[in-house]
Amino acid sequence: MNISIILAAGEGTRMKSNIPKVLHNVCGKPILSYIIDASKKANIDKNYVIVGHGGDKVKEKLGEDNIIFKNQPVGKDHPYGTGYAVMQAIDHIEDNSNVIILCGDTPLITDRTVKKLITYHKENQCDGTVLTAILDNPSGYGRIVRDKNNNLLKIVEDKDATDEEKAIREINSGIYCINGKLLKYALGKIDNKNAQGEYYITDVITILKEEGRKIGAYIIDDSKEIHGVNSRVQLAFCEKIMRSRINQRHMLEGVTIIDPENTYIEDGVSIGKDSIIYPGAIITGDTVIGENCVIGQNSRIENCKIENKVEIYSSTIEESIIGDGCIIGPYAHMRPNSILGKNIRLGNFVEVKNSSLGDGTKAAHLAYIGDADIGKNVNIGCGVIFVNYDGNSKSRTLVEDDSFIGSNSNLIAPVAVRQRGYIAAGSTITDEVGEGCLSIARARQVNKDGWVDKKHHKNGK
Repeated sequence: MNISIILAAGEGTRMKSNIPKVLHNVCGKPILSYIIDASKKANIDKNYVIVGHGGDKVKEKLGEDNIIFKNQPVGKDHPYGTGYAVMQAIDHIEDNSNVIILCGDTPLITDRTVKKLITYHKENQCDGTVLTAILDNPSGYGRIVRDKNNNLLKIVEDKDATDEEKAIREINSGIYCINGKLLKYALGKIDNKNAQGEYYITDVITILKEEGRKIGAYIIDDSKEIHGVNSRVQLAFCEKIMRSRINQRHMLEGVTIIDPENTYIEDGVSIGKDSIIYPGAIITGDTVIGENCVIGQNSRIENCKIENKVEIYSSTIEESIIGDGCIIGPYAHMRPNSILGKNIRLGNFVEVKNSSLGDGTKAAHLAYIGDADIGKNVNIGCGVIFVNYDGNSKSRTLVEDDSFIGSNSNLIAPVAVRQRGYIAAGSTITDEVGEGCLSIARARQVNKDGWVDKKHHKNGK
C-alpha cells in the first residue's frame, strides 16, 4: 500500500497574508490542490494532509471524501518541525506501506515524479529514499553527501555544511518515500535537541542510515518541480512555470496560442483543436471552448461553455453559454446566466445579462439586454434598452421570433413582443405588441415654421 502525508501546516509568515499559504492560487487553483492532485494521479491509496495555521479554512476549501486531514497543534506550547508534522499521522501508517512525504507548498510537483520516486524505491529495495535535485545555486538547501560508491552518506543542512560540502549542488527536496514500519520506529527516536528546537524528518533518514538501513537518493528530472512557495516572489515564479505548462499542453493538443507568454489560461480550462487564442486573453475557471474558435486579444472568459466556430473579440464573457457560429464584440459584455443560440451576432458595446437569445438574432451595437427571453432571427437596433428594473424588483421581457426592435427603443418590463412584432425607432413600449403589429410609441413630430427667427428677434439677436 502507498500512502501520502502532505505537510501543509506552515504559517507562511513571509507571504504577509491572512490567507493560509497553501490556499494562495496558482493559475486559478490553490497551491495545495496541485500536490493533492499529483498524489492521487500517482495512484496513492490514502492521502493524509497535515494542517495547522488556518486549518479550518484549508479543510473548507479542499475537503474531499478521499482526503484525510490531521491537525498539528500550534502555539508556543507545542513543538514544530517536519518530523513533528509527520507524527500527527503515525496512527494511520501501516507497517507494510510505502509512505510518501510531500511538501504542501510545492505546486509544480508532478504525478510522474511521484511515480518515479516510488518505482526507484521499490526496484532498489530501499528502506528509505530521498528525492534530490541538482541546482545551480544550492544555497539554503540541505546538501546530499554521497560516498565513494555514489550512495547517500548523509544530509547536511546548509548552516552546518563545511565549505567543501557547500560546493555540492545536489540538494534535499524535502520529499521522501519511507517504509512504514521503519518510519514509525525512527519517529519514536528523534528529538528536538537542536538550535531550532524542532523535530526534523531528516533525522529519520540519519537514524535509519546509521543503523545500516538502505537509503537511496533519486535525482529529479526537472529541478523546478521542487520549487517551494514562501513569498509572493516565489508564488509568481510558480505561476509563470505553471502557466507555461498549461499553454504548452493546449498547443500540443492542437490549439494555436499566438503569444504564450502573454496568454493566461487556468488549469481547469478545456479548448478544442484548431482554435486560436490571441495575446492578452484571460480564460478562467471551468471554461470549455469548442473547436475552430477565435478568442481575440484582451478577451476575458470565465466559467463559460462555448461551442464550435465562435469568434470573440476584446470582450468579457462570464458564466454564460454560447452556441455554434456566434460572433461577439469587440467590447461586448455577457454577464452571468446568459445563453446564446447559434449564429448570433453581438457587436460593439452590447451588454447581455440573465437572458436567452435564439438562433440568428442580432444586436449589432450599443444595446442593453437584461432579463429577457428573445426568440430566433430578432433584430435589435442601436441604442435599444430592455428596462428591467423599477427600483424595487426586476421583471422579464419576452420577444418572439422574427421581431424587429427599432433603434433607441425602450422596452419596459414586464412586456411582450409577439411573433413578427415591429417596433418603430424611438418608441417606449409599455404594453404588449401583437403578432405582426407595428408599434409606434412616441410623440407626433411638430414643425413650427419661423420659430427660430422669432426666438432670435425676442432675444435681440
